[in-house]
Amino acid sequence: MPAIRALIFDFDGTILDTETAWYEAFREAYLEHEVELTLEMYGQCIGTSLHVFDPYEYLITELKLPLDRNAFRDNVHGRHSEKMAHEGIRPGILAYLTAAKELGLRIGLASSSKRAWIETYLAQLGIGDYFETIRTAEDVALVKPHPELYQLALKDLGVQPDEAIAIEDSPNGARAAAAAGMHYIVVPNPVTKFLSFDGEPRTVGTLEELSLKALLEAVLQK
Repeated sequence: MPAIRALIFDFDGTILDTETAWYEAFREAYLEHEVELTLEMYGQCIGTSLHVFDPYEYLITELKLPLDRNAFRDNVHGRHSEKMAHEGIRPGILAYLTAAKELGLRIGLASSSKRAWIETYLAQLGIGDYFETIRTAEDVALVKPHPELYQLALKDLGVQPDEAIAIEDSPNGARAAAAAGMHYIVVPNPVTKFLSFDGEPRTVGTLEELSLKALLEAVLQK
């Protein structure tokens, strides 16, 4: 079994729980029009693009409601911003970043979101310098669950897939890591914990429940 040389983190929902705020913002906006946005529906777009389910367009294109697209988008974004004002880095993330540095592991980030979005939050959290490479939606033709984001990050870090662990929160992200041939651990948030994951991935409620050293030992013993 090759030694683990790198960690590659997802961003939304993994490092910072932006996902719960998005779901709550959309759900509240839908309820204003007497439509229930189920987690099953919304879960289709978590960790990937909006090509399968677009929550901005669904009420207009599928339910034929006479909404102003821009006004609806502004409504959702305003709600999301209010909710995110109270969010901080997810438990255990900073400890993992610090421990990885101390162990000499390479650290990367692979996200289906846009670079400007990610870099804004990384700056606010003060953790941007931990990442040697950041790969985003602008870098690939296909985002997660396609493995290309992880493949690029692995190449940037100079490691093989079986030498890296992905830290993920969503089924689409886990599928991408698996398709790239990586080890991975799932740290679901209050939204993604209700979604269905392929197989039986290694899962913890937060990274505080499992130290990086313990994770490395568990992966090598698998």
